Amino acid sequence: MVNERGQTEFVIRYINMNLVSWNVNGLRAVLNKGFMDFFNEVNADIFCVQETKMQVGQIEGFSLPGYFEYWNSAERKGYSGTAIFTKIKPIQASYGIGIEEHDKEGRVITLEFEKFYLVNIYTPNSKRELERLAYRMVWEDEIRKYLTKLNAKKPVVMCGDLNVAHEEIDLKNPKTNRKNAGFTDEERGKMTELLQTNFVDTFRYKYPEKVAYSWWSYMGNARAKDIGWRIDYFIVSEDAKNNIKDAYIYKDIFGSDHCPVGLNIEF
Repeated sequence: MVNERGQTEFVIRYINMNLVSWNVNGLRAVLNKGFMDFFNEVNADIFCVQETKMQVGQIEGFSLPGYFEYWNSAERKGYSGTAIFTKIKPIQASYGIGIEEHDKEGRVITLEFEKFYLVNIYTPNSKRELERLAYRMVWEDEIRKYLTKLNAKKPVVMCGDLNVAHEEIDLKNPKTNRKNAGFTDEERGKMTELLQTNFVDTFRYKYPEKVAYSWWSYMGNARAKDIGWRIDYFIVSEDAKNNIKDAYIYKDIFGSDHCPVGLNIEF
């Protein structure tokens, strides 16, 4: 930009963004449980959803004026799936991570924006008896490679249900859950590896000692008793940690066994 004296001035544009992520445990179901009320109230710039459990077009009349929509559905109907609704049109969108073995369940959407990549992820659950733990370990390594490759180009904002409580503070009963899916040493170790590869857990960065959960079992009245786990995250590149303004857990929003989580960040 040239001013009236003919001098060149450099204009720095800052974009403040509110982002939300929510495992809705079935988008069609949650639409009858207040989803649109929260969606309209939070007025996010980008709203990411996991576990849509649907194919595109299965909700008649579903419309989000002012938002661009990106969907990645699983081949298996009524299972998994992700979606992103964004006010800002991305440069490009991609689905999966380019490995057929991992891309059949609709678990990853990547949007490239001018200043960052946004990656919406729904991590596979290791399941009871840890029957899918071996696959989960392969998935974790490939996701870390994928995010690292993106991070070499521009900052990354990754969000989603990552199906792991990283530290003991992140779940109500760590001792009794030590070898259960979502809190095995193996899963926690993979989260540590990711964070050591120049990434930051935004909520724990802002609130190192705060106890807050994002998922509660439907059994045993767990949510009313706040017997929960923090397994939903916004994770950003180390280089972008100073851009983090705040991180949120919307614990009073119902409709799913998960509650939404949020991030306010400036680029």
